[in-house]
Amino acid sequence: MATETPILRRPRQELTGVVTSASMQKTIVVKVTRLVQHSLYQRVIRVTKKFYAHDEEGSARPGDTVRIVETRPMSKLKRWRLAEVVARRTKVG
Repeated sequence: MATETPILRRPRQELTGVVTSASMQKTIVVKVTRLVQHSLYQRVIRVTKKFYAHDEEGSARPGDTVRIVETRPMSKLKRWRLAEVVARRTKVG
């Protein structure tokens, strides 16, 4: 009987961002903002990117801060899933 060697894979990426849309079924749109130094002008600029993430329970709402992790492709755009809701949106007024 041959012994199976475990497949080594890199750790899954984790990102933190703000939910911009939760109107789809089991899908949320997360806006992740990061700071990057401009290659020519050496000034720090904000770069924003949207990620589509799978939300099985539908627990995230727009404005919530969430943590998403990399996963297998679930559809044409979804390659992330919701790990946890870090902070709820605070309702003002």
